[in-house]
Amino acid sequence: MSEQEERPPLPPFTAETARQKVQAAEDAWNTRDPERVAGAYSVDSEWRNRDEFFKGREAIVEFLRRKWSRELEYRLRKELWCFTDNRISVRFEYESRDETGQWWRSHGNEHWEFDDHGLMRRRDASINDYKIEEHERRIAVDR
Repeated sequence: MSEQEERPPLPPFTAETARQKVQAAEDAWNTRDPERVAGAYSVDSEWRNRDEFFKGREAIVEFLRRKWSRELEYRLRKELWCFTDNRISVRFEYESRDETGQWWRSHGNEHWEFDDHGLMRRRDASINDYKIEEHERRIAVDR
């Protein structure tokens, strides 16, 4: 594996490095750039997102393209829940609107497992959505 394929911080995680990993993930997802986000995952990364199961960076990029074509003005916040040697669990909340203008808030939990190079090799996400009005939004959007 080349140096450029490493994604510090590397496991085993400490409280500080786990928080850094979570913040890096939040920052990347908020770019809504599928290629940038997918670069944090191993080439054979396994995902469960709601009821979808897939594997590999190409599938991740395709999933994210579809996601962000439907979830407009997407904005996310992640919070470290717990961690151990090479695993991190987070709770998250994001808001987006659909093409009709309806705003949504989504809550969930993710469980992450990393390889020795700091790339995420497994992501399991459970997510629930509910409608909100625009004035109920809690997550600041850069304008």
